[in-house]
Amino acid sequence: MLSVSDISLSFGKRLLFKDVSIKFTPGNCYGLIGANGSGKSTFLNILSGEQEYDSGQIHIPAGMRMAVLAQNRNAYDEYSVLHTVIKGYEKLYEVMKEREEIYSKADMNDEEGMRVAELEGEFAEMGGYESESEAATLLAGLGIGDEMHEKLMSDVEEDIKVRVLIAQALFGNPDILLLDEPTNHLDIESIRWLEEFLLKFNNTVIVVSHDRHFLNKVCTHIADIDYGKISIYVGNYSFWQQASQLLARQQKDQHKKAEARAAELKAFIQRFSANASKSKQATSRMKELDKLDLDNLPRTSRRFPFCGFTPERELGKIVLEVEGLSKSLDGEKLFTGWDLNVQAGDKIGFVGPNNLAKSAFMDVIAGVDEADEGRINWGVTTKFDYFPKDNTTFFNNDLNMTDWLRQYSVEQEEAYIRGFLGRMLFTQDESLKKVKVLSGGEKVRCLLSKMMLSGANVLILDDPTGHLDLESITSLNNGLIDFGGAVIFASHDHQFINTIANRIIEFTPAAVIDRRMTFEEYLQNEDVAGLRDKMYGGHHERLRI
Repeated sequence: MLSVSDISLSFGKRLLFKDVSIKFTPGNCYGLIGANGSGKSTFLNILSGEQEYDSGQIHIPAGMRMAVLAQNRNAYDEYSVLHTVIKGYEKLYEVMKEREEIYSKADMNDEEGMRVAELEGEFAEMGGYESESEAATLLAGLGIGDEMHEKLMSDVEEDIKVRVLIAQALFGNPDILLLDEPTNHLDIESIRWLEEFLLKFNNTVIVVSHDRHFLNKVCTHIADIDYGKISIYVGNYSFWQQASQLLARQQKDQHKKAEARAAELKAFIQRFSANASKSKQATSRMKELDKLDLDNLPRTSRRFPFCGFTPERELGKIVLEVEGLSKSLDGEKLFTGWDLNVQAGDKIGFVGPNNLAKSAFMDVIAGVDEADEGRINWGVTTKFDYFPKDNTTFFNNDLNMTDWLRQYSVEQEEAYIRGFLGRMLFTQDESLKKVKVLSGGEKVRCLLSKMMLSGANVLILDDPTGHLDLESITSLNNGLIDFGGAVIFASHDHQFINTIANRIIEFTPAAVIDRRMTFEEYLQNEDVAGLRDKMYGGHHERLRI
């Protein structure tokens, strides 16, 4: 059993957590959640020994092996894919290499013979004879075939490296498994495979993820970093949401009661402090007021931005008509001769492995790029706004955040602009930051502010969730569900797509699949599965979002 006792960590005056004591028991999967900057990855690094802490103890029973999802994708560039996976069990890999080195010699002396006999025993005890087979099974589950096994990691694509490193962490049945954002860059089937693996895994798992669907599937417990501590909730992410809302109401009530009591005490002290007959009561109330210490009452680090999109006018009968649309990039055809009719109320989720086609289509209909062939007709009642995947052109200037957003607002008053930024969690000081130095998440919130000011009745969004925390994703998710106009979007968040989209479109090498159904219905539909096989030339293509 992995346990931590009285762990505390702060950076300067900023406290991440204090006196944290938790036991992580085998057979459970703990989803580690918290606001951006709350210390999720830092806590995993503390457990793995990569991060020092101020005080406390970590106890891992002797003989237990911990595996960690490596974050440095280039750390194993000199190794083959297969050997990278086996290096997840470092002791086994060292035995394997020493054993191979001795066997490779033309002549073996007595000492080497005795040593190799010892190695054979260790190799067998650690499951060495099944190691390559186990590694191959893990790789296959993550969509990596035998033809990749001997390739050097330096020669494979980034998304393949991520999958290999996941297989490395899972290899050899570790006693404790630490996973930081394991679903990034995985296709739907790899995520499903990983979910099934973790559901059957009998040891301890601690995972950080922004994928709410994944957390709901695999977690038996939620470890929530908030109020300067880590609290354990039994149940998955949805259960935690319900429990945390109740806790937040209780905390809010506690603060209100404390503030009301403080006001009552101050009034009494002010009224009777100079009254000799009431001096003892006044002194007693002063002591009580000091103990209240309103500034140090625990406050949540979790903040939800406001995401609400209000169209200036309703959509008419014609929203968007596309006829014979074709687009190529560097000689590769992304889509050819495509017809599309978008209707009022359509919320279209784009899925599939061809991310270039999704982005190219959105660039074309938004007027950022031109099609090779075809016609695009926006309805006369239509006003659209676009959130592109590459947003660098919006922020290559010296404007501060307030002046930047003012460009897109009919209302020019400073207080109005800053108030709008405040709804997106930017403080008054932050609103004066230069936009060119903003983080990825801050830029996303700025663009969402721009879209909310636009009054558009059609929203086009290309991967808006990529840099957001769970709270911001939830707010945007709810805002788009409530939006009364049409939405055309792509995302890598399963729940985001499934709860917003009522129509699914996938670009394939042969044609476009277009179905009026939810994402889950699309995944389960047998006709769609057969059509996908046909469109991908008779072989099974793993569905990615």
